[in-house]
Amino acid sequence: MELPRRKFFHLAASSAALPFIVRFAWAQSYPARPVRLIVGAVPGSAPDVIARLMSQWLSERLGQTFVVENRNGASGNLAAEAVVRAQPDGYTLLLASASNAINATLYDNLNFIRDIAPVAGVVRFPMVITVHSSFPAKTLPEFLASAKATPGKINIGTPGIGSPQHVAGELFKMMTGANIVLIAYRGGPPAISDALSGQIQGVIGTVLLTIEHIRSGGLRPLAVTGTVRSELLPETPTVSEFVPGFEASQWIGIGAPKNTPKEIIDRLDHEINSGLADASIKARIIDLGGTVLPGSPAEFGEYIADETAKWGKVIRFADIKPE
Repeated sequence: MELPRRKFFHLAASSAALPFIVRFAWAQSYPARPVRLIVGAVPGSAPDVIARLMSQWLSERLGQTFVVENRNGASGNLAAEAVVRAQPDGYTLLLASASNAINATLYDNLNFIRDIAPVAGVVRFPMVITVHSSFPAKTLPEFLASAKATPGKINIGTPGIGSPQHVAGELFKMMTGANIVLIAYRGGPPAISDALSGQIQGVIGTVLLTIEHIRSGGLRPLAVTGTVRSELLPETPTVSEFVPGFEASQWIGIGAPKNTPKEIIDRLDHEINSGLADASIKARIIDLGGTVLPGSPAEFGEYIADETAKWGKVIRFADIKPE
């Protein structure tokens, strides 16, 4: 009886190990065909540039083409929905962003955390609070004093309602009590145009979008919204230097449909983090005004959860409704 029993346990152990072996072999052969990276932004935008930068890196490292597919619309929800509905096989990925975390509260029946598996963070883009060069305030404390002295009279432009820049402005109002008026435009360039012409007093935008006008003297930077000063604006303080605990970034990472095999997610994460450690990619991200966001899938998942909770509080506090 001993031999049959041993054979039984041997076969049972082999059967239990078989799914792992199959998944491991699948991951080792991945990708066997082109991979789509869905981007909820227009070509030439910062998310699109990052998507193409990482797609080129992954194509070179993994020996298959990673194709960027732009599906702009509905504040990034069209792109997210396409990935949620895709097969969880690693061949359809999402360029996830802060907008996805914001939309989880802003729109009904969305659950980004539940439906998308985190793969890897890529970059954080700080924003910058600026005013027209003729505006009297030259520092953030002076700006706050001016807002207190003239409540409801300072108009600051942002991209559309629910954009990272817009909710960053609402977070600023919530944490400082500043009675400023946020005016949401259809994109950053129209807001900057009105700020430069003096129709509004300032704008909250990404460093990348505002840097040209800051350098030319049209806009004056008061503070950046990240946790550290921007390498492109080293003399500009962070908001948190005056408002402890304040932070707001337009972050970008990679996600996949839920139930994508862990082995594939881990392989993608490894290659993406290798890219973030590459000197040329780091330099390119700095040129774009960002900082790298490395880490494991679990760490990226925790980051997304924290961001979703933070922006949920702001949206409810300010009673923000989608357009």
